[in-house]
Amino acid sequence: MNPFKNFGTFLPVLFLITFTFSAFAQNDDRIEPIEVQEIQVKKNPFPVRRPIFFIYKQQLSQSLAHIKVNYWKTKANFGINLNQAAFSDNWSGGGVNSIALGSLLNYKAEYNKNGRNFTTEVLLQYGKLKNKGQLERKTNDRIFWDNKAALPLSKNWNFFGSISFESQFDAGYSYGKDKEGNETRKIISKFMSPGYLTESIGFEYKPEKYFSVRLGTGTARQTFLLDTTLYRNNPKNFGVEVGKRFKNELAFQGVANFDKDIAPNLNLKARYLLFAAYETINNIDQRLDATLTAKVNRVVNVTLGATALYDDNYSGKIQYSQNLALGLVFKMPR
Repeated sequence: MNPFKNFGTFLPVLFLITFTFSAFAQNDDRIEPIEVQEIQVKKNPFPVRRPIFFIYKQQLSQSLAHIKVNYWKTKANFGINLNQAAFSDNWSGGGVNSIALGSLLNYKAEYNKNGRNFTTEVLLQYGKLKNKGQLERKTNDRIFWDNKAALPLSKNWNFFGSISFESQFDAGYSYGKDKEGNETRKIISKFMSPGYLTESIGFEYKPEKYFSVRLGTGTARQTFLLDTTLYRNNPKNFGVEVGKRFKNELAFQGVANFDKDIAPNLNLKARYLLFAAYETINNIDQRLDATLTAKVNRVVNVTLGATALYDDNYSGKIQYSQNLALGLVFKMPR
């Protein structure tokens, strides 16, 4: 029997079964589930240790345990300026040979502890001018020393006591000319003629470090006139009776101080004084000193100063002076 005799009959049937199975296999779109594994972060292979703090008790030596605190604050300014001019005899613009020298010393020391305050300030000024063919003249001359102690009453108010001294170094003159046109001068003041010593107690208002006002409700001032001949050139004799060397007055005194850097390298310092004697309350002495200092560099400053003064014991009119100087100023501490 031939086994391949009927193979041709089954061949189409076999082909149909194979095609159908392949079609079913291609149309099967089932998705097999994917297994998700947990992601683990590997540990740092380098070990990290936590910081450990230790506190030790140590006994300080006696020298370190007794450190002294300095409650004093001091500063000093010394300035000098020199002006000079020279002209030939045939200078077309005209002019006169001259030389001027001025000096200034300002020292201030302040003590502060537990609200208690003590301040002392010294101001010394002296300057002279010499023009060719003229007598020498002073451009500045002042001695001023002020001391104040204060106790706190509240945040801005203090009770204070103060004592101050004021005079001049050199003799002062008034200038004129005689009938021939020659220059003459008459002495009108000198050291301790006059000199002033003022004691005051009262209340101080100080809202800021750079500004304060003193109200001296109990004030006494002594005027010294050691040269008893000055009345010949000054009839009022600085309020001292002719022939005497001393006068005492009880008064109310007000003092306002301002000292602040109003701009970089620019300082304004001002002091206003009011003195009203109870005996002559209608005649109130007043003085205003103002100084504007511009710092050029570490040692060079430009200074503009002005003073306005009313003292009925010398003149019934307002006195004033003004100066402008470029000079060297040395500060301590720097």
